[in-house]
Amino acid sequence: MTAQDGADVEQSLLTLVRKLATGGQGEVHEVGGPGELLFKRYLEPQKVDGAALAALVTLRQGLAPAEVRRLDRETAWPLCRVLDGGRVVGFLMRRAPDAMSWRTGKGDTRLIELSYLLRPPKAAWQAVPQPAPAERYALVVALVELFGWLHTLGLVVGDLSQANVLWSLDPGPAVHLLDCDGVRITGRPPVLAQADTPDWLDPKAPPGVVSIDSDRYKAALMIGRVLAQDAYATPEQPLKPLAGVLDERRAAAVGRLWGLAGGAYGTRPDLGQWRTALAGRDTIKLLAAQPAPRPVVDRSRFDGGSRRERGTISLRDTP
Repeated sequence: MTAQDGADVEQSLLTLVRKLATGGQGEVHEVGGPGELLFKRYLEPQKVDGAALAALVTLRQGLAPAEVRRLDRETAWPLCRVLDGGRVVGFLMRRAPDAMSWRTGKGDTRLIELSYLLRPPKAAWQAVPQPAPAERYALVVALVELFGWLHTLGLVVGDLSQANVLWSLDPGPAVHLLDCDGVRITGRPPVLAQADTPDWLDPKAPPGVVSIDSDRYKAALMIGRVLAQDAYATPEQPLKPLAGVLDERRAAAVGRLWGLAGGAYGTRPDLGQWRTALAGRDTIKLLAAQPAPRPVVDRSRFDGGSRRERGTISLRDTP
């Protein structure tokens, strides 16, 4: 089973090896066979908008091959819907890269969630790799690039938090977005009612509204909290990045956007502005160009400016 064509699959055809996790909206099962696929089965399938889930599957099918590879590499995107008796009960997705998991002292495997970047390391999770300042910076850039790209595809991510983003340092800094059935196409309904994570809410968004602007606020929280290793940093307080993560120029540009991220709903910096700030450049305000003054024309040099005698031109007779 490849699920590459996006066609619906009957649950009865799946070989479920074991249950890996249970969340607020569903269970995740390992699926036997090729492809290292996972099956997310909804706890309340009667609440699922099957058409919205189909739209996410179709979006992937419509991307260029290079974009499909990127989507599969950086997200756990729905590959196809899973049906049971004609009703949508879940979807298939790819497993996260092995480098984005770690093994506890008891031998259990756990995902390397963003939360490990937001707090000082503890003995209980000493097996989780700790990024050097340059690697922490690269992870933030990867987050900005991913969310900015999803926005260019016309998508609203919605529930951005420390629990649904994974990361790794091997072979290089990389990130991976989970819970992609929570993503919606702009202007269309979600697969399920929007889930929000405490301490990651947009305080100025209208109740029940999820938009590009609320994404921008939550992305700003993610950027600032990773840079500062602070799980509760908000734009209401000055940003204090860890030593060595940003040089003076980048720190100034990022700090300015951090303050703007706390502004009124609809005014938050977009991901392109964050990309510019992290590159060490600030936005440039362009002033409207003033038209150059029209030159004074000496009309006496032209026929219309004075009356002059015109000569004649002799034409040969036509043979």
